[in-house]
Amino acid sequence: MFTRLPQKIPDPFNLLGDQPKLAFRSQPGGIAKLASTRNISEKDSYWEQYVVLFDSASDVFTLITHNDLRRALYEAPENVATLVRVITTRLFNLVSDHTFPASAPSSVSSLASSLIRTGTGAAAERNTTKEVLNCIRVLQRVLPVVFELESETSRFEQEVLWKRLEVSEQDGRSTAGDAAVEQASAEPQFVIEDEDESDEEGEGNSPQARASTSPPPAQTSPKTQEQKPKETLPSIAERLFSCLIDLMFCCGFTLPTKIQVDHYKINYVIWEKGVGSTADPGPSQQYEGNKTEVLRLLLVLLSRQIYVPPSALFTSPSSYTLHFVQRLPRRDVLTVLCSLLNTAMNATHPGSANVMGTVAGRLPYNHLLLKGEDPRTSLVSICFQVLCVLLDFQSGSARDVAIEGQLPSPTAKTNAFRYFIAKLHRPSDFAFILNGVVTIFEDEMSSLHGLLPGSKKSVPYMPETVIFLWKMIELNKKFRAYLLDSEKGMDIMAYLLCYGLEIKDKPEQHGMCRVLSYMLQSLSAERAFGLKLGSPLKAQIPQKWATMGTAGDFMVHSIYSMVATTSGSLNSLYPALIIALSNSAPYFKNLSVTSSARLLQLFSAFANPSFLLSDEGHPRLLFFVLEAFNGVLLHALADNPNLVYAILYAHKQFEDLGTFTLARGLREIRRIQQLKEERATQGRGSLDKGKRRARDEEEGAPHSEKARLLQREAESIDLTRTTGSTDTLPEGQAYPGPEENPTRPLMSPTATEAQVGSGAPPAVSEKARGKMRAGRSLSGDMTGSLERLAASGVGRNGFVPSQEWVSSWQQGLPLDTIMLVISELLPKVQGLQTSLSAASANSAIVDMLRSANLSQVLPKPPPLSPRRFMWSDASIVWLTSLVWGEIYVRGMTPLGIWNNTAVRLFYVKHAQAQQRQITETVTNVVGGLLGRTESSQSLSRRQ
Repeated sequence: MFTRLPQKIPDPFNLLGDQPKLAFRSQPGGIAKLASTRNISEKDSYWEQYVVLFDSASDVFTLITHNDLRRALYEAPENVATLVRVITTRLFNLVSDHTFPASAPSSVSSLASSLIRTGTGAAAERNTTKEVLNCIRVLQRVLPVVFELESETSRFEQEVLWKRLEVSEQDGRSTAGDAAVEQASAEPQFVIEDEDESDEEGEGNSPQARASTSPPPAQTSPKTQEQKPKETLPSIAERLFSCLIDLMFCCGFTLPTKIQVDHYKINYVIWEKGVGSTADPGPSQQYEGNKTEVLRLLLVLLSRQIYVPPSALFTSPSSYTLHFVQRLPRRDVLTVLCSLLNTAMNATHPGSANVMGTVAGRLPYNHLLLKGEDPRTSLVSICFQVLCVLLDFQSGSARDVAIEGQLPSPTAKTNAFRYFIAKLHRPSDFAFILNGVVTIFEDEMSSLHGLLPGSKKSVPYMPETVIFLWKMIELNKKFRAYLLDSEKGMDIMAYLLCYGLEIKDKPEQHGMCRVLSYMLQSLSAERAFGLKLGSPLKAQIPQKWATMGTAGDFMVHSIYSMVATTSGSLNSLYPALIIALSNSAPYFKNLSVTSSARLLQLFSAFANPSFLLSDEGHPRLLFFVLEAFNGVLLHALADNPNLVYAILYAHKQFEDLGTFTLARGLREIRRIQQLKEERATQGRGSLDKGKRRARDEEEGAPHSEKARLLQREAESIDLTRTTGSTDTLPEGQAYPGPEENPTRPLMSPTATEAQVGSGAPPAVSEKARGKMRAGRSLSGDMTGSLERLAASGVGRNGFVPSQEWVSSWQQGLPLDTIMLVISELLPKVQGLQTSLSAASANSAIVDMLRSANLSQVLPKPPPLSPRRFMWSDASIVWLTSLVWGEIYVRGMTPLGIWNNTAVRLFYVKHAQAQQRQITETVTNVVGGLLGRTESSQSLSRRQ
């Protein structure tokens, strides 16, 4: 009875599995043939399956592995070269084909009928859109393996991707028809203009002039035929870039079909309304997946630089990125730049809701029901990534140029994308960008500290948003001024600090903490920033970080929290954070009591001998804190009575610092060690612990009780953990003092870097000179035990402090102004304390300090010279590594674009993945009703 059944049951809806895909993976005629059979012809039918077999990007990345491609590169490299040529040629031909893009099914019934026709053996309709997408996906998979080749990369890439072929007669370009492109792009829409000067290339300001830009230098023009006997066609890489740009603006593929002009499907129209365009091309949700695929291949091409070690980043620039930022026509640069920018800034636009719709997409906990990201989020993420890569690129000839002694800046010939971002000048464009960034920051804050914990997914492209904002502030001076003059300037500062406070305890996010600290230093160097510090914050700050007072109070509290609660893990970020306080100090107004106490606690922590003597760079932090105090006392003394009162209250610490010696610091360190040993030997709660501690203290230590209280207060800021234990360390060589300004890659590079031990002090009166700290013999009485302590474990990494080193920075500490204020105001404060009751003394002291005028005593305030963040080669390499590191991590799921490839720009450390289960979020909400222990609820971190 079974003989009458057909040998092969029809499967019109593919219900029985993907047999061809399984055969491609397992049969000899599939992926295995790429390495097993040599010299497969370009006309062989074998290559057809790479174009028509796959249905999604996950199919390509699952059925074609990196190991398959590596095996083919080593055993049959000519087949990989043929694969690249066949796929790119097929892609070029498809884009120019009149059947591309294929029309999408208009209804479910038409889709079902097409599937039935295909499954029943009827003449299958060719889907050119699917073929184009498969070509793009295969290239996404193949190119990273080609890029990672270390020894053969130059020869293989030059022969396959960059080699130009000579032709005897003009061949038509296979990209998408330039004549049609030029005619369809005649409509004016760009508004980015060279406001100050004309371009060096002689480009006009009219849209028609921009649209008719001459071809890039890489493509040989017919006018040069008298110099060359034969004309060369563009290389595969150049044609691929042109093809990708055409695909980005192809009606029916990435743009709505309604904007198509006649039969010209390529129309250079900015994707969304915003910068450079006041017209919305219409809804394009159905094309967001195609845009993402094209941009992903563009990002893969730009990722060539991650396979170069950091030392060769400037000398061996990526040819792909150089071509894209230097050789593209101006029309292409402007259209691509505005499209990426507008899409990123419209990330949360109501018209661009996710796949669940505007209402359902905002329901709490909806991200737990969806697998992966919605198409809109993926598109916005990759737009941000491409933007950050293009705006960050400064390798080789793309390095910024310094003109007439000014700071280096981009030009149209070095990096066109950086150049045109710097040329933005319209307030409407600035408002659009600022609103987009603020909206993203607000979404992140609400996801972290909403009414329902875990109800909203955190913004996945938050790091890229921060880096993009930094690039805007760095490159465009007018945008920086607009930001700081606007009402949202302090909101941006608050959101950045809140984001830093949220990620400070995640080691994998410490690179972003460094970005935030440098951004804060850059903003604090602007006068407009300081003038806004006295105003109250209007931003909706999470309650756990909210403070009473002004924006300056919030800034002080946030920096204190980043220093005091990280146990020294952010030690390398302290300079930038404290410099930001020093830059802002002259503008502080009415600092609260708690903010003043926080500043004094920072001073106590940095003046702690255990911290001060542990590293050669730590005295710089103390110098910057003292400089912040001087800024307040010289420019806004009467406006900050609480801070002045706190300084007077801690006058003994400043006096002791003025006579600090190595011997005194080591005695204090030894005393603390003895206290710790005593605690370890004695049981907790011993009644005589305080008496025994007092008996063990050295007799020469004055004010022992007060010193212990100050020490306990200083220990509340746990910075001494970074100094390590007091075990024996290898002896180190002599270290330069801070005045020699040693090269420290972890310190914040600054402009107008004041050297701690140099510089002439400001002129003061004879009366004031008599009140300054007196000189003291610095010889000190270093006993043998103290010398052994200094050589055995005070410093880190073998650093051994010496009295000469201490003298080099101690005599340069800016204590004179503080000591003058103490000598003038401390007697008055003490007089009020003795004459008034405790209840009324404080208010009377504050009123007295608010009306104090020491202009006749203090030196004349010097002109403000804030320390700005200055770029160096090391900082450029670091940021490039950080940008690509974030992109690499984001690319690990779901496709794993660069997984298991030989990345050389940064080190990839693979940790055990911890999948976040839905029960974890439920546990966080209901308080552990599911029986999970506290230790099992780990923070979700990007691997």
